[in-house]
Amino acid sequence: SYETADIEFAFTLSQALDKGNNLAHHLIQSFEPREVSFEKAHEIGKQLADAVTKGQYEYVLTTHIDKGHVHNHIIFCAVNFVDYHKYNSNKRSYYGIRNISDRLCYENGLSVITPEKGRKGKSYIEYQTTKKGRSWKGKLKETVDLLIPQVKDFEELLEKLQASGYEIKRGKYTSCCAPGQERFTRLKTLGIDYTEEAIRKRIAGIRSHNVKTLKQEQGISLLIDIENNIKAQQSASYEHWAKIHNLKQAAKTMNFLMENNIKQYEDLISRIDEIVLDSEQTATNLKQAEKKLSDMAVLIKNISTYQKTKDIYRGYIKAKNKEAYKHKHESSLILYEAATKALNDAGIKKLPNLTTLQKEYSVLQKHKEVLYSDYGKFKSKVKEYQKIKQNVDTILQRENTGKEHTKTIE
Repeated sequence: SYETADIEFAFTLSQALDKGNNLAHHLIQSFEPREVSFEKAHEIGKQLADAVTKGQYEYVLTTHIDKGHVHNHIIFCAVNFVDYHKYNSNKRSYYGIRNISDRLCYENGLSVITPEKGRKGKSYIEYQTTKKGRSWKGKLKETVDLLIPQVKDFEELLEKLQASGYEIKRGKYTSCCAPGQERFTRLKTLGIDYTEEAIRKRIAGIRSHNVKTLKQEQGISLLIDIENNIKAQQSASYEHWAKIHNLKQAAKTMNFLMENNIKQYEDLISRIDEIVLDSEQTATNLKQAEKKLSDMAVLIKNISTYQKTKDIYRGYIKAKNKEAYKHKHESSLILYEAATKALNDAGIKKLPNLTTLQKEYSVLQKHKEVLYSDYGKFKSKVKEYQKIKQNVDTILQRENTGKEHTKTIE
């Protein structure tokens, strides 16, 4: 509980295999002003904390309303209470947490900040100043973009920036400071198109590798409705490309149907239904495994805590000066009482063997990873078959009327 979080954190940290100096991790999840109630924000914060900690780390969640926007603070222990390994915080885990938070916000109809390509997300202050048109970085980007077509080289760009009022600082990275700005801004922090090398290429008219190009899909793509496609009507070259694209995708679609022995439209619908059903069943199994893992993790924690503090409690029962003993071992006694209560509430009469329980947990964890992999494959397969169906409908010029189809796919 939040009342004993500090004691529980300390106890788990004391069991850590790798001690280190990091005691906890701190996440801040902010929401658009006046977009969400603090109750809903707290609920979303709990969902985020549960997803990040996976039932293996103690955490404390608080929702603050003292600023101009509602925001959550999540502090979770750096060590998990299942096998006492430390949380691995890195770039991958950072993006994983951000993606979970974004997904939860999308699901609840809330705003999500989409970062520019090649850079991290904006801080809340920078996001707000950008919205209000007061961002130093935003103004610097606009100025650089405006000047690039007017200059012959990078040095002339810097001269024109100075003429516009910017102070320039050269070094390993070129930085600029606008009148009234407190700190210099490195050009490279504006995005991948604003490094010195990228700017020089832009001035020279060299196409950046970062410019979006058409994705070359390895699988099957949807057919293009050329007759109703505005771009095809406006561009003869695009129309020509679209016709070739459609021929290729139609051929791929028919090959796919032959390879998978699908000859009737009903066979295709039936196959899609089967895959969707398998996907949903795997998702259900995955959720059940995650729930069981979470329950087992808490049970492992409570048994471990009980076993490591029961002797201290027995010492308290035998102590002549109970007050002095309690004062000396207060944290351990609190943990003992909390673990005992949790085990009693769970209806545990005889304690399971901790080593056996940890092995079962490890086996279930591996099973969950297999389920997760299978679920990903089913999702991809569902998308692939849905594309096939849409292409078949286009080829056969079908409308989804809900009638039965018996036509042979040839």
